[in-house]
Amino acid sequence: MTGGLVTFVAGVALFTVGIIGVIDDGGEEVVNVPPRGYSTDLNLRADANPSPAPETEAPTPTPEPTPTLPQDGYRLVIDKLSIDGVVDTYGLDENAIPQVPTGEGAGQVVAWYDFSARPGVGSNAVFAGHNSWFGTGIFRFLGDLLPGDEVRLVNDDGTEMLYTITDVFSVDPDDPDSLQVMRATDKDVLTLITCGGTFIDTNDPIFGGEFTDRVVVRAALTSVTGDAVAAIGR
Repeated sequence: MTGGLVTFVAGVALFTVGIIGVIDDGGEEVVNVPPRGYSTDLNLRADANPSPAPETEAPTPTPEPTPTLPQDGYRLVIDKLSIDGVVDTYGLDENAIPQVPTGEGAGQVVAWYDFSARPGVGSNAVFAGHNSWFGTGIFRFLGDLLPGDEVRLVNDDGTEMLYTITDVFSVDPDDPDSLQVMRATDKDVLTLITCGGTFIDTNDPIFGGEFTDRVVVRAALTSVTGDAVAAIGR
């Protein structure tokens, strides 16, 4: 499925501020630092003649973790809410705002964002789904979850990743700080996002209105099982 226009429900953007400048190059914040080899010591004498640094062997690059699941096509399952949706890949639009599913059947699609981490590589995998889309959306009751509830990512090869929910909260989509929920992390987590709060009727001829908040669920990796996991030595 191709990513559609930036709408969650009733034409509301996932976040109404763009991501570029907050998240860049795999989720790392852009920070102004001196280039390698540049000295910030302003007291060095002009006639200083430092000895050359001893030659050292280049460090061995750390290999990238092997993703446990394919990029998409697996299922996100939340038994407590009877959610069982197929994951599809989405990205950013020309304004650096996350795209969401549109069109027939979009209400039951779970979007994984390709600017976030793949599940199983040790960082933040960001997913989104509709609160409503011509009926009840797949994430309509996401806010009913509690810490300790579980989210499963299940692939057809039998691989299953189990995550335990740690936080459930709401953010203002107009607040640039809300983008922090999409930042990279140093541990393997899921971030699930949907619309919430109060629905405001704007008389929009196409979408009708918008929601005031975004519901955010954060879950930490608990276990990984399955034949594919054994094959890559996990």
